[in-house]
Amino acid sequence: MLAALATTLVAACDDAESMGTMPQDDPTGAGDTASGDGGDDGTDGGDGGETGDETAGETQDDGPADGDHYPAEVSDALDLPWPPFDYSPALPAHFQTPTVDTFDNTPADNPLSDPGATLGRVLFYDVALSANETISCASCHAQADGFSDPVTLSEGFEGGLTGRNSMGLANARFYDSGHFFWDERAQTLEEQTLMPIQDPVEMGLTLAELVERVEAQPYYAVLFEDAFGDAQVDADRISAALAQFVRSIVSYRTDWDEGIAAAGNPMADFPNYSAQQNLGKQVFFGPGRCAPCHLDNGGPQGPPGMAPQNLAIFQITVATNNGLDAGPNDDNGVGDALDDPQRDGDFKSPSLRNVAQTAPYMHDGRFETLAEVVEHYDNGVQAHPNLDQRLRGPGGQPLQLGLDQAQKLALVAFLETLTDDALAQDPRWSDPFRD
Repeated sequence: MLAALATTLVAACDDAESMGTMPQDDPTGAGDTASGDGGDDGTDGGDGGETGDETAGETQDDGPADGDHYPAEVSDALDLPWPPFDYSPALPAHFQTPTVDTFDNTPADNPLSDPGATLGRVLFYDVALSANETISCASCHAQADGFSDPVTLSEGFEGGLTGRNSMGLANARFYDSGHFFWDERAQTLEEQTLMPIQDPVEMGLTLAELVERVEAQPYYAVLFEDAFGDAQVDADRISAALAQFVRSIVSYRTDWDEGIAAAGNPMADFPNYSAQQNLGKQVFFGPGRCAPCHLDNGGPQGPPGMAPQNLAIFQITVATNNGLDAGPNDDNGVGDALDDPQRDGDFKSPSLRNVAQTAPYMHDGRFETLAEVVEHYDNGVQAHPNLDQRLRGPGGQPLQLGLDQAQKLALVAFLETLTDDALAQDPRWSDPFRD
C-alpha cells in the first residue's frame, strides 16, 4: 500500500521534471588522506557487515597528494580529494541478495567508478550547465532535502515552473526497468540526465551548447581524463558521468537498516525502535498493506503480513495508478507519454527511503505531509478505471483500510525511520565548488 507514496518522490523535477542513523566513520576519510529536470529521477558493494561498511566515504589509500594531482585551475575552483572518494562502499547484507541484485539498472557499458562519479558530482552542481548560469541539477535536487525540492514545482533558469514535483534521487540505481521521470519517458538514466539540461524551462541549453560550456571551464579537462582516459568532452560522456553520480547516491544507513541487522526478521520488534515505531512497522507489513507494493520482490507477492525477500529497496518496480483521481485529467502520466488510455493515471514511484525529507508528495505535490498521504491510502483512494489491483477491495472498489488514529501516527513514525541523515551530510554528495 501507500502504493504511490512512492509516486511521491523519485528523482526529477519532472517536467520542465530520522530518525537516528547508524554509527559510521568519518565520511571525509580525514584520517587516511589529506538536474536535472529537477530529474526524476553503482555497483554492488562488497562483502559489507550486517549494518554497512566501515569505510564509507573514505578516499582510496594510494596515489599522489591532492596538490600533486590537481592543477591550480581545478583546486582553485573545486574542493576535491585525491585519491577520490569511494563511491562503491560495501553495503549491508540485506542489500547483497539475489533479489536486490535484479533491481540494479547499472548498464555494462557505464559501470560506476570513483573518477567517473567525481566528474558527475561536479557536473551535478555546476550552474554553467544552464543557459544563464543560475541553475544546476542540485537546484531541484538538494542533498538536505533527500535530493528533491521542498516546493511543489521547481523554478527554472528564467523563473518558469516545472510541470511536476521534483522526485528524490536516492537509490535510483535500484529501479530495475531503468525508466525515469514520473511518466517513465526516459528509457535509461543516461538518457534522463540530458533531458532537463535541454528543457526550455529548466536549464535551456542545446547539447552543442552544453559541450561548449563544459569545454570552456578550465577545471574539466583533468576530470574527464581521470574518468575516461583523455580530456575529450561530448554529450555521451557528460551523460555517463552524471548517471554514475546519481547511481552512487544510495541510502543504507537508517534506523531500519540498523534494526533489520539486529533483529534479522522484519516481523520481529526492532531493539532500536520505540514502541510506536514498532507498531508502525506492524501496520506497514499488516493492516496498512504497504509492504506488498513498497517492498516489491520483483515477482509474485505473498499475502499481507508475510516477510518479503526484498528488505532493502522500498520501491514499487512498475508505474502504477494509486487512485489520486477518479478519471483522466490534464496530467495522465504514463498514459500521456505512451498515448495509451489504459495507462492513464500510472506514475513511477520512487523509494520510500528518505521520504520524510522529500515533501510535498505525489507527482503534483498535492500532499504536504506524510499524515495526508496515509489518510489518502486509508480512505481517500479514488475509483479510477485503471486503479492498481492491489488497491482494490471486494467488487473491485477502492480499499478502505479503517486504520485508527494510533495506527496512522505509528505508520508515519515508522516511515521516518527510513531517513538516512548521514546521506544528507555526506561530503561525497555535497557541493564541491569553493564559492
